[in-house]
This record gives sequence, C-alpha cells and structure tokens, in this order.
Amino acid sequence: MNPDKNPIFVARYEFGSVIYFLLALLLSNVAGIAADATNAVPDSKAVTNAPPPPRQYHYKTNPDSLPQEGVPKGKLEGPLLFKSQIFTNTVRKYWVYVPAQYTPDKPACVLVFQDGQRATRTNGPLRLPQVMENLIAKKEMPVTIGIFITPGALGDEYVEARNGNPNNRSVEYDSPGDKYSRFIIEEMLPEVGKSYNLTKDPEGRAIGGTSSGAICAFTVAWERPDQFRKVISCIGSFTDIKGGHVYPQLIRESEKKPIRIFLDDTLDDNPNAANPKRDWHLQNKAMVAAFKEKGYDMTYVFDEGRHSDDHGGSIMPDMLRWIWRDYPK
Repeated sequence: MNPDKNPIFVARYEFGSVIYFLLALLLSNVAGIAADATNAVPDSKAVTNAPPPPRQYHYKTNPDSLPQEGVPKGKLEGPLLFKSQIFTNTVRKYWVYVPAQYTPDKPACVLVFQDGQRATRTNGPLRLPQVMENLIAKKEMPVTIGIFITPGALGDEYVEARNGNPNNRSVEYDSPGDKYSRFIIEEMLPEVGKSYNLTKDPEGRAIGGTSSGAICAFTVAWERPDQFRKVISCIGSFTDIKGGHVYPQLIRESEKKPIRIFLDDTLDDNPNAANPKRDWHLQNKAMVAAFKEKGYDMTYVFDEGRHSDDHGGSIMPDMLRWIWRDYPK
C-alpha cells in the first residue's frame, strides 16, 4: 500500500502536521507576549523561567482492543522463564497467546512482540492478546500464536526493573547485527515449537515492538527475511543509541528485501535539534523516505504525541489488519 494513495493515513498526517504547526505558532506568540510583559514590569515576582507543563495527549481505546461479547476466548500462558545461550548470563520472561481457533493439525502463524511485559498488560495501551483475539474471530487476521518476550536481565534470576526495562534491553534491542535474530530463530521459536505447531513460512511470521523494541523487530526481518517478512514499528528508535541511525542509508544502498512494514510515530517524538541522529521523529521520517525510494511494501501514520506506547496502542488493530491484509484467513 502506498501511503500517498491512502487518504486516511495522509489526512491524519497532514491534519496532525497542521495542528502541530498552529500549536507551535500559538505557543511562540504566547511566549512573545509573556516576554513583553516581563520587560514592561520588572517585578521579580512576575518573572519565571519555569517551562510550561507538558501537554497531555489522549487517544481513544480502539473497540478491537477491548473484550467483546461472543468472541471465543484464547489463553495466555505465562510468564515463563527462559535462559538464553546466545545472550549468555541472562534470563527473561515470555508469554504465549494461543487463540481458541488453534488446532495442532494446522501450523499457526506467528507474531513475536518485544517488551512482552508491556504488550500483554490488560490495562495498558497495547493489549496485543485481546486485539488478536478480536481480529482472529472476525477473520481479519489469520490464526496466530503470539509470543511476547521481555528483554534479558543479567544474572541467574529475573529481577523486575523499576522502569520496567530489564538491564540488558539496550544491548539486545538497539544493536544492529544478527545476534537477536539468532536468539529468536534458534532459541525462542524452537522453545515454543515444542508445544505448538508454528508455521515455517516467512510470510506467516510477523514481528513488532515499540521504541527500542521496534528497531529490534526491524533488525530481525532485515537480517533474516527468509524467516520474518512482516514488521510493526511503533515510535521506533532508529537513532544513534548503538548505531541504528544507519538504517535509512543502508536501506537505500542495499538490494530491496521482501519485507512489509507499518511504521507509527508521533510528531513530538524526542526532538533533538542539536543532533539529528538522536532525533526520533526525524529518523522515522528518514526511514519512510528510504522505504519509498526503494519501493517497499510500507505504510505509516504520523500523529500528535510524544514518545509513548499510547498512540501505537490506539491504532494497533489497524496495524495488524494491514500487515495481514492479503494472507489467507
């Protein structure tokens, strides 16, 4: 799907851009008025350098992210623990969602999602198991087993981190290269495959994530399109954390790969005028431009907001529908 021919996505982008511009203009005028007032009344009590409070963005919960009457209930197994031999000295949690429609005689499609502790939260923005349950019931995505994995925690025991991100997350997620793809393909899929019949068709395998989990998901498909060809990227960290800013240029210089990708980002996603390589939204725009130039099967939504799972969660059902749009249901 070409986003330039997609009026919904383009309209949302243009509308968001206009609102963003008008908001910036309004704030600049307010700032100018405040400066004039400060100059006119040199009263220390009237002068403040405190920044304005951050704007709050609110997104409606998609109906397909909520339980629906009459929809067959799948099961979410976990959390289970796994110790990797590829990422040595780490332990992680993972969950497996099995839809009610799954039968062992037919290979199920696969959706791997990073930061599984967030993806499975029933009151969080993403709610992947619930979204899958609803879409599978409506035959808007195939029968799919979800595998939701946390990053690794260093040591022999899994320790819950205060910010929810285990301490080996950046090493695993932000680093280009084939190590994480090897972990998924050589360790996690065989582990889950002991209990469930998983497809080996790369067109039947999707992988996704948010922030660093999104660049991680893309890296897996980029390194191994023979194994994964569908990618969901929300507020992707295609930035210079551990060298991920190279992807736009790498996409342009490399032979086109059989990857389908849906990118979501917000207009105020970690701006950094001093260092473009560390500007989240600028890098997501660069990814979109590179995909367009090479003719990838890609679409995107840019909308108002900051760096959080909230906006991606609000359109997650739409992202999954688009990713699976022509796969047999």
